[in-house]
Amino acid sequence: MTRRGKLIAAAALLLAAGGAYFALGGAAPPPPPPAATAPAGPVGVGALGRVEPASRIRRLAPGNSQEGTRIARMLVEEGDQVQAGQVVAEFNDATLKDAALAQAEAQLAQARARLERTRAAGRASEVAAQRARVEALRNAEASARREAERAERLERSGAGAEATAERNRFAANRARAERAEAEAALETLLSPRPEDLALAEAELAAAEAAVTRARAEAALARLRAPINGTVLRVLARSGEAVGSDGVLEMADLTAMDVVAEVFETDLPRLRPGAMAEVVVPGEPGRFTARVREIGWQVRRTTQASTDPVAAVDARTVEVRLTLDAEGVAALARRSNMQVQVAIRP
Repeated sequence: MTRRGKLIAAAALLLAAGGAYFALGGAAPPPPPPAATAPAGPVGVGALGRVEPASRIRRLAPGNSQEGTRIARMLVEEGDQVQAGQVVAEFNDATLKDAALAQAEAQLAQARARLERTRAAGRASEVAAQRARVEALRNAEASARREAERAERLERSGAGAEATAERNRFAANRARAERAEAEAALETLLSPRPEDLALAEAELAAAEAAVTRARAEAALARLRAPINGTVLRVLARSGEAVGSDGVLEMADLTAMDVVAEVFETDLPRLRPGAMAEVVVPGEPGRFTARVREIGWQVRRTTQASTDPVAAVDARTVEVRLTLDAEGVAALARRSNMQVQVAIRP
């Protein structure tokens, strides 16, 4: 075929294609518009958590730092209900410290008695006797002074001896000194010396301080419950030395929490008071909880996840949720149990 024939054949094909296009109705219809989608609503937060008493688990230990503290008597067992201030254990030095307290209290009583005696100065009978002595010495002084004056007159007139007059003057001076001494003793009986009173008050203050210290040391010889609660675990028994783990663990099981470890990226979607559902392994139903506290620190997660692609160094914040009454009744004996938490938006 010649070149001219090829051009004529190509033109014929183009005309045939154009006719077929117009015969079919023109251009193809446009694709349908995409269906409109509703805007996404707020998304809740899911997290792993653990069951914990709202009071936290308290680990009780001796109040002193001495090594080798031993338990003389353990007064509670696991599961016992205790009241705040109740003695749960006594240490081996309790008897010695009780004796030291009794001695300090006796010394305090002595110091108080000395102070009262110092303030009172003298008994009424002593004061009355001293007053009578002062009066007698005043009369003796007056008599000695009259005798001395008479002897001086006789000496000047030449009727008396000089030695007699000298003896009478000496007797008068001695009577005056004795009267002055008796009056000073009476003043001491009526009002104590300031220095004696200050010394007695200082001794009383020292005795009171000694009692306070002895009472504090005696209190350290006994372990008391800080709150009302239940003994969860006894870590040391009678006769055993107290180790670094302490003596026992206790908590108030009347209010239970779930501590959820929420990823730091989910914090903007949390709010106090938000409702949540708690899924407990082995329980057929779900328990209701409410967000009470949102933690103040971001730290690495401590809850192990079963997701093989989950980040092992994820950073989370502890969020405390208060369980309802049904959850408290079911989980009171499951402290530290791992649960799943779904916090509603």
